[in-house]
Amino acid sequence: MADSSFDVVSKIDEQEVDNAVNQAVKEVGTRYDFRGVDASLKQVGDTMVIEANTAERVMAVVDVLQSKLVRRGVSLKVLDLKDREPQISGKIYRLVVPLKEGIDQATAKKITKMIRDEGPKGVKAQIQGDEVRVSSKSRNDLQDVIALLKKADIDVPLQFVNYR
Repeated sequence: MADSSFDVVSKIDEQEVDNAVNQAVKEVGTRYDFRGVDASLKQVGDTMVIEANTAERVMAVVDVLQSKLVRRGVSLKVLDLKDREPQISGKIYRLVVPLKEGIDQATAKKITKMIRDEGPKGVKAQIQGDEVRVSSKSRNDLQDVIALLKKADIDVPLQFVNYR
């Protein structure tokens, strides 16, 4: 019997992110508490640029963006907010937030080690670029690995594709 396998990837649904950004821009433009604070949000490539006249307003715009992302079904792990503070530039505070896509080498090694240590016996995990291929003779073992990875605290959103 041939091995069954699936790939663990971290991809961003660009269309959903774009829709969430457009909804957040619309809400920031119409909400009363954002009037006269020069609050703005724009997506430049794979980064978000958020501006306002105070650091608190910048973080309020981030909250609006996060609520729209959650409503669109996009994981908040795509925003790299760790250790980021709004920086002052003239009279405007600016926060540049990159979007995380793909699994970096350190995270991939963490995933393969977790599968080796905590997963069922006979399951093999290989790093292939920015994804991890998991294979086993038993489909039930693969389901157990998916459940294990869903419970794990990994700082990138994971999707499981090419299940065969």
